[in-house]
Amino acid sequence: MSDESNMPDSEVQVDRDGHVARVTINRPAVMNALSVNTLDELEKAIDTLAGDDEIRAIVITGAGEKAFVAGADITEIRDLDSAGGEAFARRGQDLFRKIEMMPKVVIAAVNGFALGGGCELAMACDIRVASENAKFGQPEINLGILPGYGGTQRFTRLLGYGKAAELLMTGVMISAEQAKEMKLVERIVPEGSAVKEATDLARAIAGKAPLAIAAIKRAMDASQGDHSDGYLHEAQEFGAIMESEDKSEGLDAFIEKRTADWKGR
Repeated sequence: MSDESNMPDSEVQVDRDGHVARVTINRPAVMNALSVNTLDELEKAIDTLAGDDEIRAIVITGAGEKAFVAGADITEIRDLDSAGGEAFARRGQDLFRKIEMMPKVVIAAVNGFALGGGCELAMACDIRVASENAKFGQPEINLGILPGYGGTQRFTRLLGYGKAAELLMTGVMISAEQAKEMKLVERIVPEGSAVKEATDLARAIAGKAPLAIAAIKRAMDASQGDHSDGYLHEAQEFGAIMESEDKSEGLDAFIEKRTADWKGR
């Protein structure tokens, strides 16, 4: 059942089916890139579902079969200064932390590219189910910037320092199979079936005791230690790099489809 608040042009669609809700990032024309408006709509959806006692499990996915979320909307990053960059990063971090801390299980159905902010969104979910054609990565280094929505923190926790450093500093994409080997993904399914597999898993978990699920999530999070300093530091670094020449060059080169000429300043 579709959420009554859904409009045809909504950037985030919510559908309910019993105790399970599906949240779909609905910007297929731009590979479901996360604009500020998309984040606002996503937060409203998450807040609504968090307060809905009928919903016990949530699946997050992207519209179409090409992309889960291909990143943040870089047109909104291009002209940020230091303070604007830090605020931009904290906005995404706070939302993804809210998803991570929900008392309900959240499963990412990764049905294509999960890059930059998309990879960060997938990592904020409890469990990741990926289609065979899925690709993961934090390619921000290729734009002269760094992940700002928690990527440096969650990549390191999930993959370990060395592998996280390799991927963050090269910006390479990895396949679904590689992601599973690195423990970034829990399940791989045939192309086109990620949402069904994730929904089936969500239904199975929704059939368990909801208070115990919430307690398990809190206990697991406590095992990770206090992340607040790391997230703050990442946001500050993201803000600082907004005023670098390399940031402007990287984003311009991407938009102009040319090789960046890095200056190291």
